[in-house]
Amino acid sequence: MGLFDKLKKTFSNKKSSEEIVNYDTGLEKSRKEFVSKLSNLSKKYKNISEDYFEELENILIMADIGVNTVMTFVDKLKERVKKENIVDSGFLKEVIVDELFIMYVGNNIIDSKINFVDNGPTVILFVGVNGVGKTTTIGKLGAMYKNKGKKVLMIAGDTFRAGAIEQLKLWGDKTDIKVVSGNSKDPSSIIYDGLEIAKKDNYDLVLIDTAGRLQNKSNLMDELSKINRVIKKIIPSAPHETLLVIDATTGQNGISQAKSFKEITDITGIVLTKLDGTAKGGIVLAIKEEVNIPVKFVGLGERVEQIEAFDIEKYIYGLFKDL
Repeated sequence: MGLFDKLKKTFSNKKSSEEIVNYDTGLEKSRKEFVSKLSNLSKKYKNISEDYFEELENILIMADIGVNTVMTFVDKLKERVKKENIVDSGFLKEVIVDELFIMYVGNNIIDSKINFVDNGPTVILFVGVNGVGKTTTIGKLGAMYKNKGKKVLMIAGDTFRAGAIEQLKLWGDKTDIKVVSGNSKDPSSIIYDGLEIAKKDNYDLVLIDTAGRLQNKSNLMDELSKINRVIKKIIPSAPHETLLVIDATTGQNGISQAKSFKEITDITGIVLTKLDGTAKGGIVLAIKEEVNIPVKFVGLGERVEQIEAFDIEKYIYGLFKDL
């Protein structure tokens, strides 16, 4: 029994749980696109050939897995086909899923958990370009952790985008979470005040919004450096996580953003939003392969509860369960 068979067996017994439902419904567009093309490929080519591999490459590239990643993956697949003398393309479908899983995990321990500290507030800094859903992500994660019993504070550090502070305040009202904001155009001073409150009032978790400009990297680098210095003045070990928010519907542009932000600051994880809005869910695999930063959360719908800690097994199940 392959890895994918085991996943299907495990999760089919738990398919009513909220997490599985979110992955199932959130990946429906990608699943329909991906699985139908793989199934049609197996019908078209009963036996494996170079033509089969060429069309497989195109399917994987169209799923936004990325050209370099696809070429490496198909080479590995060819090796396995030769080594195990696989000739039936129908059987190869499940081997493909197994190999995609192995490619993501590699020899690493994939840690999608948030690095919570034992003493004092855990500080998470959110970065990303405008329009990716950064503020919404902060609101959703605030609600998630509040429901888990954490005392959560949100800081409106995006003083650049018109409406960003009001948007975060609306999330604060909606989830009954305190939001720290200010009249200053300097995000560092607002963040300083917010962290002072977090320490004084014994908050467990602080979520910090930031401006999303990438047009001028040096300005953004300077701003993030200043923010990090201010955070460390109040809490020397912070920020404990810096999460880059990427809109999954932007495809390879999202990969470019990840590479740019990785040059600017230390990114500890990625949040992929709007994964339910794309038929190209393979971007998860491309991000891991091309920038080697773990995906920590995925947005799988508009509702407040439709954000999940990323789980590669649930992702693979949601993407291929109809295969």
